[in-house]
Amino acid sequence: MELPGFKHRIPLPRILTFGFFILIILGGLLLSLPMATRNGHATSFIDALFTATSAICITGLTTVNTAAHWSVFGQSIIMLLVEIGGLGFMSFTVLPFILFRRHVDLTTRLLVKESLNFENLSDVSSVMKYVIGLSALIQSIGAGLLFIDFYPRYGLGRGLFISVFQSIMAFCNAGFDLFGNSLESYQNDPYLLLVISALIIAGGLGFLVWRDLLLLRKRKRLSLHTKLALSTSAILLVGGTLIFSLTENNLAVLTPNVSPFNRLINTFFLAVTPRTAGLTTLPYHQLSIAGIVLTIVLMFIGGTSGSTAGGIKTTTFGLLTLQSWAVLRGHHDVEFSKRRFSDQNILRALMLVFASIALVVTAIMILTATEATPARYGLEYVTFEVVSAFSTTGMSLGLTPHLSVIGKLIIMLLMFLGRVGIYTVMFTALNTNRTKKGYRYPTENILIG
Repeated sequence: MELPGFKHRIPLPRILTFGFFILIILGGLLLSLPMATRNGHATSFIDALFTATSAICITGLTTVNTAAHWSVFGQSIIMLLVEIGGLGFMSFTVLPFILFRRHVDLTTRLLVKESLNFENLSDVSSVMKYVIGLSALIQSIGAGLLFIDFYPRYGLGRGLFISVFQSIMAFCNAGFDLFGNSLESYQNDPYLLLVISALIIAGGLGFLVWRDLLLLRKRKRLSLHTKLALSTSAILLVGGTLIFSLTENNLAVLTPNVSPFNRLINTFFLAVTPRTAGLTTLPYHQLSIAGIVLTIVLMFIGGTSGSTAGGIKTTTFGLLTLQSWAVLRGHHDVEFSKRRFSDQNILRALMLVFASIALVVTAIMILTATEATPARYGLEYVTFEVVSAFSTTGMSLGLTPHLSVIGKLIIMLLMFLGRVGIYTVMFTALNTNRTKKGYRYPTENILIG
C-alpha cells in the first residue's frame, strides 16, 4: 500500500520504519544532553542512542542504570519515548484530530492501520479512540493503585512520579525501573506484584482484544483473533506458573526471607514478566537452567498482536500449534472455535517464525564471537540477551552493560526489528523496485521429513 498523490510513491512500511528511526535519533540527542544525567555530564551518544532505542522499542535493556544515571528530565524523556513506542507513534499523530474533533485524512488512517496492525481500514477511526482512551484509563488506574503503595515510602511528589513511571512501564511492557534493581526489593509485596502483573497482562493482550471484550455485551460474540489470543495467553500463564513451580521448587532460592505465599506470587510473576515486560523480582542467574530455557521460550512467544508486547505473538504460536496438530491428525483444514484459518494466514505465521529464528541465530553467532562469556555460563548467556532484545522484553543475565560497540549495535538492531516488525522492515528493504511477474512455474513436490 502506498501514499496517494506522490509522483514517486513512498510505501507505508518505509514511512513507519523511518518514523521510528527518526524518533530514536531525536531521543538519543535529548538523552545525550548534560541535563539528562544526575551528575550533569553528557552521556556518550552510543549509550544515549542505545537507551533511546530501548525506550522507543519498549524493551528496557540499558547500558547504564536508569535510576542512578538519569536525572528526572532524562527519566521523563525515557517515559515519553516508551509511551510513544508502546501505543505506536502514529497514535500520537491522530491524537490532535480526536481532541479537536477534526477529520482524519486517508493518508493518516493508512499509516495508523499499518502502525497498529489493523486488518481493515474501517477499523482505524473507531479503534483509535479505544487505543488512546483505554490506554490512558488503564495506566491512570494503575498509577493510582501503585501510588497507594509508593506514597508512604517516597512521599507525594516522588511517589507520584514513580507511580506514573512504573505504571507506563508495566502497561507498555518495558523493563525500565527507578529502583536500581528492578523489583527485587519488593519480593514481599504481593499487592505491588499483582498490580504490576495486571498492568503487564492488560498491555500484552492487545487493543483489539480489549475492544472485543468491551463490546461483548453489544455484539454477543468474540472474534476468532480474541478467542485464540485469550486461550493461548491463559495456557501460557497457567502452564508457565506450574512449570516454574516445578523447576524452581516454588522459588526455594528465596527462603527464608520470603514466605511460601509470597514465593507463589513471585513464581506467578516469573510467568507474567517474560510476556516482554522485563521487570524482575530476582536476578535471573539464580534460576535453574530449565527455568532460563522456559523464560527464553516465553520471551520468544511474547504477547498478542496489536499490543504493546513483542515476540512472535501468542496468536502466531497458537495458530502454528493448531496447524501442527491438524497435520499430525491427517486433517487438511486448521480449525478453531468452529472457524477455519486461511492458508495465507498460516503461511504468514510460518514465514514470521522462520525469519525470527534465522535472525536470532545469526545474532547469537555474531555476539558469541564479539562478546566475552563468564566462566559459569554457556550459550544461554548470549541467547537470553538476544531473545530478550528481539522480543523487546528487556531482561538480562548481565551481558548488556558490558557490550562492545558491535554488540550494542546488534542489540539495538534486534530491538528495532522486534518493535517495528520483521514484515515492515523486510518490505522496506526488499521491495524497493517491485515488479510483477506475468508468469508462474509448474509445481513439483519434494520429500519432507
